[in-house]
Amino acid sequence: MQLVRGLHNLRPLNRGCVATIGNFDGVHRGHQAILARLRERSAELGVPSCVVIFEPQPREFFTPDGAPPRLSRLRDKVALLTAQGVDRVLCLAFNRRLRELSAAEFVQQVLVDGLAVQHLEVGDDFRFGCDRAGDFAFLAEAGAREGFTVEAAHTVELDGLRVSSTGVRSALANGDFVLAEHLLGRPFVITGRVLHGQKLGRQLNAPTANVQLKRKRVPLKGVYLVSAQVDGKVYPGVANIGVRPSVAGDGSAHLEVHLLDFAGDLYGRRLPVTFHRKLRDEQRFASLEALKAAIAADIAAARAHWQGQPLK
Repeated sequence: MQLVRGLHNLRPLNRGCVATIGNFDGVHRGHQAILARLRERSAELGVPSCVVIFEPQPREFFTPDGAPPRLSRLRDKVALLTAQGVDRVLCLAFNRRLRELSAAEFVQQVLVDGLAVQHLEVGDDFRFGCDRAGDFAFLAEAGAREGFTVEAAHTVELDGLRVSSTGVRSALANGDFVLAEHLLGRPFVITGRVLHGQKLGRQLNAPTANVQLKRKRVPLKGVYLVSAQVDGKVYPGVANIGVRPSVAGDGSAHLEVHLLDFAGDLYGRRLPVTFHRKLRDEQRFASLEALKAAIAADIAAARAHWQGQPLK
C-alpha cells in the first residue's frame, strides 16, 4: 500500500484510480462495505483503489476542543486500510488553504488534475468544499462533465443499528465492548509506543507500561481488563486510561498497562492493547496508600476474570 502525503507528492503514475473520500475513523464495518465496493470497481476497471483522508480530521480543525475522540490515529488508520486491500491512501492536510477551496476547485484540483479519478464512491450525505457547498448531486454533475462515475454508498445497518464512528464511540463510552466489536468487526485496540514515565507503578507494586496516546481526546476513561501481544505471546492485564487524578500531572490522558506475570523491557516498543471489559471509573484517592489498595484490588479482579476466562 502506498501512502501519499499531500497533492504536491502525487506523481503521474498516481493518476487513474477509483476513489472514496472520508475520515474513515476506526475503519468500521460501514467503512468496510464501502471499501469492498471500491475493490470491486478497481478490479472491473483495472485501476488502483485510493482512499482520500484528511489530517487533522475536519472537525478537529474547526473545533479542536469539541471534536469527538479519535478511534484511530493516522498510523493505525493506514494499517487498517492496508488490511482492507486498499492500494493507495492520499492524506490531505486539512488547513486553511484546503478549507477555503470551493467545491468546484476541490473537484478540479484533487479528483481531476491530481488523481484522474475514473470512479468515485461517497456517502449519499457527503458534503465538501468551502461552507460544505458540494454534495452528491454536485459530484454527479461534475463526473458527467469530466468523465468519471459516482456511486452513493448508503448507510450500513447491523441488526437494525446504524454503523457509524459515533456509534462505536458511544458503545465504548458505555463499556459495551461486545457492541463495539460488532460494529468494528474486530476488538477495539489502542496501539502506542511505550515511553518512560514517572515509574510510580513500581512504588505501587504494579509496574506499568506507559503507552503513548498521541491524541487530544480518547474514547475511553477508567480501568479496564485488557490484553497485549508481546513477541507473539498474548498477556492478560489491567489498564488505566485517563488523567490520573490522584497523581500530579499535566492533565492530559495517559494509558498505563500492567501485564500479569510479564517480566521484560517494553521501552521503545509499539504495544497493541486490546480492551475487553470495564472494571470501574477512574477515581481520585486521598493517598498513595489508598491508590495502592485500589490497584491491588483491580489486579486481583483481573486475575480472577482471566483465570475464569483464559485468553485464547
